[in-house]
Amino acid sequence: MKRKLAAAIVIAGMMVSVSACGGDDDKDTGKNAGPDSFKGQTLTVWTMDGSAPPQWSKDVQAAFEKKTGAKLKFEIQKWDGIQQKITTALSESNPPDVIEVGNTQTPAYAATGGLAELSDLKQEIGSDWTPSVSQSSVYDGKQYAAPWYFANRVVIYNKKIWAKAGIKDTPKTRDEFFKDLDTIGKKTDAEPLYLPGQNWYFFDGLTIGQGADLVKKQGDKYVSNLGDPKVSAAMELYKKYAAYSKAPKDKDEATPQQATIFAKGKTGAFIGMGWEAGTAVQANKAIEKDLGYFTIPGESADKPEGVFLGGSNLAVAQGSKKQALAEEFLKIALSDQYEGQLAKLNGVIPNKESLESNLKGNGAAEAAAPGAAAGGTTPLIPEWAAVENTPNPIKSYMTAVLNGKSPADAAKQVEGEINKRLAQQN
Repeated sequence: MKRKLAAAIVIAGMMVSVSACGGDDDKDTGKNAGPDSFKGQTLTVWTMDGSAPPQWSKDVQAAFEKKTGAKLKFEIQKWDGIQQKITTALSESNPPDVIEVGNTQTPAYAATGGLAELSDLKQEIGSDWTPSVSQSSVYDGKQYAAPWYFANRVVIYNKKIWAKAGIKDTPKTRDEFFKDLDTIGKKTDAEPLYLPGQNWYFFDGLTIGQGADLVKKQGDKYVSNLGDPKVSAAMELYKKYAAYSKAPKDKDEATPQQATIFAKGKTGAFIGMGWEAGTAVQANKAIEKDLGYFTIPGESADKPEGVFLGGSNLAVAQGSKKQALAEEFLKIALSDQYEGQLAKLNGVIPNKESLESNLKGNGAAEAAAPGAAAGGTTPLIPEWAAVENTPNPIKSYMTAVLNGKSPADAAKQVEGEINKRLAQQN
């Protein structure tokens, strides 16, 4: 999951304008949907490497072909360079019919006119989609994609170290978590928490938990909202967590990979994606027996901490001449049967809370699921893409605060650059 999630949550580069291709006369209407109306057609679906397990693809294909009489062709894509590839495909006269797109990328594709509106599909099968995971499918108040799968960060901890500190239960509130980290620091020789200074997506989760917005509308454009007191409160929380760590203040979780640090057995916990536990085991097989997981706790036990939800949506190309057939595919792929199967096979968060029972037995996924309802994303505007380009100015802001600047002063230091990037698509 590492590559697909990393790509799903990192937008690189600017999107170019896409024109919708193909008139209504060329598209199937779907008024007589069924084997006879779609017979002889082939629907092309782009999914990313690792997203669709072979068994899931086989079962969905069989169900689709039985229901519609049409053929289904999956084409697996690599994440490297996918933004430009999709942009190009959506501008052509014969694009793939259905495309998997990163959830934070969806608004940019919708803004160019490259995606078909799916409001009718939302009304038919999406009434109980989890709101926090569905919001990235909406642009300018209209449904341009359907939520498919998601993942978020959890606390991955070393049971042996926690037991040595005398901690019997995992924390249910943020204060309990801090108390446990204090205890580990006092009663063991372990580093309580490994948290580098630029774990930007954990910080984004904290801003979501504080109800903060990273941008605000000023006239007809978006500008930085980093100076907002709620954002400052989130950064102060991050600083408190970082005080339990010896990690570099000017590095992110991949430099070095935090899971390999944890694998050495001298760290109480770290905050990461479920797949990072696998990375730790690859580095040190002996750590596997000591692995544990819990949901990042929030202020109160009844509401987990805010988390960044990375994942993918399924969209229909506006230029597809098989839009009704594409919707038939989505009805099958996103049905409770196959959405649940995907969650079980891949350990990802499904688009409905009612389907989270499929995660039972997967420790990391079970810990992630409660956070999904309280989660969110980066700002869902096309202009946001440029902000996260390297070097990400928000990472510089975080390091500045950890090095002693006030959040307000650190915000002033980078807001000019953020506003410059936000203006690049205006």
